[in-house]
Amino acid sequence: MSLTTALALLGVVVLAALALHAWWSARRLAPAKPALLLPKDNPRAEPGMGEEARRSKLPAGLSGDPAFVDTEPEALVDLPKRPARTEPRLDALIDALVPLLLDAPISGDMALLHMPSTRRAGSKPLYVEGLDTESGTWELICAGRRYSELQAGVQMVNRSGPLNEIEYSEFVQKIQSFADAVGARSELPDMLEVVARARELDAQSSPLDAQLSVKLRSNGVAWSVAYVEQLAARLGFVPGGVPGRLVLPAAAEASQPVLVLSMDSQAALADSPQASAVRECQLSLDVPQTAESAEAFPLFHLSATSLAGDLDATAVDNDGQPITLQSYAAIGQELNQIYRKLELLDLAAGTPAARRLFS
Repeated sequence: MSLTTALALLGVVVLAALALHAWWSARRLAPAKPALLLPKDNPRAEPGMGEEARRSKLPAGLSGDPAFVDTEPEALVDLPKRPARTEPRLDALIDALVPLLLDAPISGDMALLHMPSTRRAGSKPLYVEGLDTESGTWELICAGRRYSELQAGVQMVNRSGPLNEIEYSEFVQKIQSFADAVGARSELPDMLEVVARARELDAQSSPLDAQLSVKLRSNGVAWSVAYVEQLAARLGFVPGGVPGRLVLPAAAEASQPVLVLSMDSQAALADSPQASAVRECQLSLDVPQTAESAEAFPLFHLSATSLAGDLDATAVDNDGQPITLQSYAAIGQELNQIYRKLELLDLAAGTPAARRLFS
């Protein structure tokens, strides 16, 4: 080896030694990093967290037991609330029911996909309900649920009269198509028996369909719509969903209004004050639709007499005859009898079954 080569190798060795020394010095002077300690009983604990610190980070009211901490606390997770079920429920008293038997549960989405396009048979509403596999209750079909049983029904009576043979045949056709589509076996009741039941129920209920109304006719000048609304508001009436219609709301939400005060809708929509003048309005009470506990008739009497006095009007019946105090007393006695007869039929005023039947 020549002298030149030996000196070159020596230089390389010296440079390497100097680099190694510099690295070691820097490593020794650097600040020490804490060790990553993971407690054996809680491998998901935060690095370097001691027992006291770990306990202090727990939510209030939770134990510091490591086994409990390892579990995600499901009670703290906000779960979406299931919407409340929707009326109506099928009722053997007023509906002709058809069981739809399934070999296996089906989804609400599938049932809705094959539901009849129109939910009526003639003038009668029809419904399909399912037995929810999770809650074990019957409900109107909803998306995202599963049902182990189904049942269909058609309302036998409403204010259009009893179910007839043509309406029942239409119902059967729609429900049979639905059953075939979802793989259900239908158990259809005999048409003649259903129609006979419908006629019997109509004969019992139609005489009890009391709808009271009184007309308030001006004794002199006409009233503006705004003036009538102002006086009615003092008695608790609020605008309804139709122009010229005011309602006295029920105490319970989603219930039928207790009373309805109506005027000419064309006058209510008119821009001109002269065109909006009215000389007559009508106060109405739908007896089967309103629970007796709402004391609808005393409110009806109070509203009629108060508005008649404030408007300088005369309260008259449908024949144009003035309604006297004796007339109100007689009506009140007759209403009490109607309430009792409705209860005997299990159709107490204001119940879901009564509201559906008298609609």
